[in-house]
Amino acid sequence: MKYISVDNVEPGQHLGKSVYSSNGTVLLSEGVQLTVFMINTLNRIGVTMLYIKDPDFADVDTTDILDEATKQAVFKEMNDTFEAVRSGKDWSTKKISVSADRILSDVLANPELLVQLTDIRTADNQQYVHATNVCLISILIGMNMGLNMFQLKDLAIGAMLHDVGKVGLDSLDEALGGLKGHHTWRGFEVLKSKREFNLLIAHVALQHHERLDGKGLPRALDAHEIHQFARIVAVADTFDNLITGRNGKGLLPHEACEEMMAMSEKQLDRDVLIQFNRIISVYPNGTSVRLSTRETGVVVRQHRGLPGRPVVRVIHGSGDDMEVQEVDLAVHTTVFIEAVLA
Repeated sequence: MKYISVDNVEPGQHLGKSVYSSNGTVLLSEGVQLTVFMINTLNRIGVTMLYIKDPDFADVDTTDILDEATKQAVFKEMNDTFEAVRSGKDWSTKKISVSADRILSDVLANPELLVQLTDIRTADNQQYVHATNVCLISILIGMNMGLNMFQLKDLAIGAMLHDVGKVGLDSLDEALGGLKGHHTWRGFEVLKSKREFNLLIAHVALQHHERLDGKGLPRALDAHEIHQFARIVAVADTFDNLITGRNGKGLLPHEACEEMMAMSEKQLDRDVLIQFNRIISVYPNGTSVRLSTRETGVVVRQHRGLPGRPVVRVIHGSGDDMEVQEVDLAVHTTVFIEAVLA
């Protein structure tokens, strides 16, 4: 499969990964042959990137850490929870706990896979994809930092619900509400009332926008006052926000990682960033790239611990004259990825 911009998708191509709605139902199934109407609809609902089946790259492994059943279940429970919060109704901490267990189970079953955030985002499902991604990244960082299972469970729930204070709050209301109107305070108030949850979970919502230099929100805490869980979620949240951007115009993963390293010890925790860089895929499988040799190819495999040095498949010619070469950037150390191609 290849991971390409929706602007470059052509009618007749086959979808490589399913597109989900906010409640976990399938909008378009993997394998469907795309029509002009479908492509226009994907553009209209805010989709920017897609996996497309390609016979030259049929063997490219795009396995996600989270399986499809987990994603559907988590999206549904997140949707139900956020809708209850929005309407002022009670919501089930047990369902959120079960969702956290599902994600933890999938992570523990695939501990060697790198995170490749290639789920297809729409305007409808964006907040649930974001919450799930932040949870997934946070768990993997927490595992690398030696957290036990009880700590990982609390971290997972805090990460899933870190933005619950945004539910029903628009940016103008937040700006006019002062510090107590900030979504972090609102999230803290929502979560601390749930006595089934460890109070640390509420503090993740409260502190995930604090900064190590003391210039964060909502309380401008000093570095030593920011809990480890909040530091972890801050890194995961920052990355997912950077690659999403505004109106779908986000940074590429390698650009986001570079920007985040510049935030080290100012906004983000250096030790957390080190672990983050060990679990993230900078160039997801299926991404088209141009090498410093001026050849173009597609990323087909990853090296854990070397996120910037994947294996790139380069194809010369076509038909009977086709020549396939795989360039392992971990071996060919003088070759590097010069650009990502849409």
